[in-house]
Amino acid sequence: MASHPVRIGLKLAPHNTTVEQLRGVWQVADEGGFDHVWDFDHFAPIFSDVKGPVFDGWMLLGAMAEATKRVRIGNMVTGNTYRHPGVLAKMAATVDQLSGGRLEFGLGAAWAEVEHQMLGLEFPGVGERIRRLGEACEVVKRLWTESPANFQGRYYTLTNAFCNPPPIQKPHPPIWIGGSGERKTLRVVAEHADVWNYAGGPVEEAKRLSGVLDQHCEAVGRDPAEIRRSVQYRLDPKDVKGTLRGLDRFVAAGFSELIVNLSGADAVRNAELAAQEILPRFRD
Repeated sequence: MASHPVRIGLKLAPHNTTVEQLRGVWQVADEGGFDHVWDFDHFAPIFSDVKGPVFDGWMLLGAMAEATKRVRIGNMVTGNTYRHPGVLAKMAATVDQLSGGRLEFGLGAAWAEVEHQMLGLEFPGVGERIRRLGEACEVVKRLWTESPANFQGRYYTLTNAFCNPPPIQKPHPPIWIGGSGERKTLRVVAEHADVWNYAGGPVEEAKRLSGVLDQHCEAVGRDPAEIRRSVQYRLDPKDVKGTLRGLDRFVAAGFSELIVNLSGADAVRNAELAAQEILPRFRD
């Protein structure tokens, strides 16, 4: 079973939707008692027509900070290759200040090649992207906790750099890292993350990867119990009991951070359904 208290959140990806739907889901999450609410970081819709509508995830986090009062907010997850991590650290510190210290900081190596192609962004091989992710975590943490901050890496450099004001949360906002690469990504998780996110799939695979993460933690001298496990799980509004059974299986496998994914024109209605039928189950 999960060794941490079970927390549950909502996620509405900001593509193929409207500002009204997004605001409605944020309101349900804030007023309905959810622990966190999420968007994503992409410049084109994913798994659908790239010409479709998509909103910027970090601009939305600023709006979420002002539109909500209680619920924690985050981006599941930020693509590291889209911005210099020093720029990202400043953006995140600003959102943490705006929200009164409610930011959950999600970060990943990035994977959507089409977005890099259309914007002329460099898209290195997966190995380099993960190495960049590891350095980015170090850069961000130094900017949040040291003043001035200095860093000399293979990909990033800081020279007497400042991030002022820093985040409200101390030592810094919780770092969520998404990804399932066994050799490299989970090693970065072991070194830097407060939470590991499994993007979804069979619970058996999630449990196996969680065991791999334990091994990486032992290799770097970290207690595996320090890292919470999280999963994204799509709500099936036609089979809420099936959704509950699936979430129960992840909790039994040690996952304590549950993110219920919403989609479609009925996202607000489905968020309300989750508040009525799913949230009470895990509050009990």
